[in-house]
Amino acid sequence: MHVDIVDLRQFYYTKLGRFAEQSISMALSSVWARLPQERLVGIGYCIPFLDRFRADTERTMAFMPAGQGAVNWPVGEPSATALVFEEELPLPDSAVDRVLMVHSLEFAENPRESLKEIWRVLAPGGRLVIVVPNRRGVWARMEHTPFGSGRPYSRGQLTALLRETNFTPGASAEALFFPPSKIRTILRLRRGFERLGRMLWPAFSGVIVVEAQKRLYQGLPVAARSSRRVFAPVLAPQGVPTTRDRP
Repeated sequence: MHVDIVDLRQFYYTKLGRFAEQSISMALSSVWARLPQERLVGIGYCIPFLDRFRADTERTMAFMPAGQGAVNWPVGEPSATALVFEEELPLPDSAVDRVLMVHSLEFAENPRESLKEIWRVLAPGGRLVIVVPNRRGVWARMEHTPFGSGRPYSRGQLTALLRETNFTPGASAEALFFPPSKIRTILRLRRGFERLGRMLWPAFSGVIVVEAQKRLYQGLPVAARSSRRVFAPVLAPQGVPTTRDRP
């Protein structure tokens, strides 16, 4: 089950949420420096991080899962947000250059199908970055943050899943080494925790950040599946003759 969009937005408005955003953004910048004139899609709740990339991209879109809900973004501009099914993205094949997943994969009903769909919409050589809670970290055990919900991953599990879905794992990083505490004294020491964590205990970070590239030389088996989209009946326009009425 997804975390509600209201809870996600409220978390990133808190002091703990802002510090978490800073830590994850630092890890992302070590993997993706700039995205000059590329098409970027964020899946999940990526708004706090998309703002840092959109100045360089050709276009940036925020896709939010139907189970999570959606909010308008960017503020004060034409909306670039869409409510989507993760397994049926509203994009043609090879449509985007980069995909960023945050607060997404750990909630996916079928992670493999979701990643196969991302593989479909990525251009040849396109890159995907996934941010997921670390199974070994403290943040995955605390339910007062969004990282304590959903299914956490180890680095080995995430790497295996990417290879199964035709991606080649590449650069990686870690973030959230400071405890998910609301105590001010601990939050003041977060920079020290982050520096020491990267040097001494990288395996116990709060989240794992992994980049992967779309692999082209191996086919993917395609299984038949029924659409989850709900199609509403549309009435025929009045005054249009039916086959029976035509001469």
